[in-house]
Amino acid sequence: MTSKARPSPLQHIRQDIQSMHAYAIQDSTGMVKLDAMENPFPLPLELQKALGERLGAVAINRYPGRRVEDLRQALARHVDLPEGCALMLGNGSDELISLLAMACDMPGASILAPVPGFVMYAMSAQLQGLTFHGVPLTAEFELDADAMRAAMREHRPAITYIAYPNNPTANLWDADTIRGLVAGAADHGGLVVVDEAYQPFSSRSWLEEIRANPAANANVLLMRTLSKFGLAGVRLGYLLGPQALVHEVDKLRPPYNVSTLNAECALFALEHADVFAGQAALIREQRARLVEELAAMPGVRPFPSEANMVLVRLPDAQRAFEGLKARGVLVKNVSKMHPLLGNCLRLTVGTPDENAQMVAALRASL
Repeated sequence: MTSKARPSPLQHIRQDIQSMHAYAIQDSTGMVKLDAMENPFPLPLELQKALGERLGAVAINRYPGRRVEDLRQALARHVDLPEGCALMLGNGSDELISLLAMACDMPGASILAPVPGFVMYAMSAQLQGLTFHGVPLTAEFELDADAMRAAMREHRPAITYIAYPNNPTANLWDADTIRGLVAGAADHGGLVVVDEAYQPFSSRSWLEEIRANPAANANVLLMRTLSKFGLAGVRLGYLLGPQALVHEVDKLRPPYNVSTLNAECALFALEHADVFAGQAALIREQRARLVEELAAMPGVRPFPSEANMVLVRLPDAQRAFEGLKARGVLVKNVSKMHPLLGNCLRLTVGTPDENAQMVAALRASL
């Protein structure tokens, strides 16, 4: 008697998900890790000890409570939250991006963003069943204003993402162009989400624009993360904007999405914001030095950066990537992410010693 084959439970998992690739994280064991735009500086020893004592006293047997609200208020003070705005917390920016797609998931809705850009904008749209429209940047990685406006008129996206600065190109786009896109989105009632993940390293913030002209930014939400602040392991992002908009998105936030331990870490970091500001200043100094050293290498072109990374074009990105890795330095090969990124590597700005090792390894790899 032959047994009948049982149907696979995989039949209940969407086919588009089965054909996707999971987000890849490179193995960095034993490497100089310069692939993920992390703050390279650990906490000073005395702060490590103080934080350990704080976390040891957290009531981890209880669900998150008042301390999460304390963090929300502390962040509101930290950014000097504009009048009429509200702020909500996310388990990193990734969760906020997913919640925004969920909030706007209506028949025919779409999400639009310049490309190349942060992969989660397109992924959140796909996972939520929304259409994603990517509008290519110019060859110099600037916004193509005409193409963006044409795409907005044609598709009337529910959400337009503007990364400020952009990942992986690291540049800040023209403010007048962004003002025009915000106004264009408002014409059809669309949201604009300004993603300031790299704000600690940038010379400008759209928050000042929101504060100076709230009426023109009534359809703008501003998103930030504490990952680049120096807490990549804590997983905390936040979204701010007009109270009515944030109120609706906040309804989708899972209960207790921010753990008590994460909240306590973030509160501790905000109490020592001067330490992290000093680290960011050193990273900015190192970025300028790194760009100069890269520009002096034959055949190497670094692009302008307002983030804690530098996009660089080389004669052979794959060969340079493998040469760096063989010499113990791990960076990100973005050359196959988008045609505009041909032969490009993305280099995270590290400590002075890490940057020196990377520069020496790159010279040897060319």
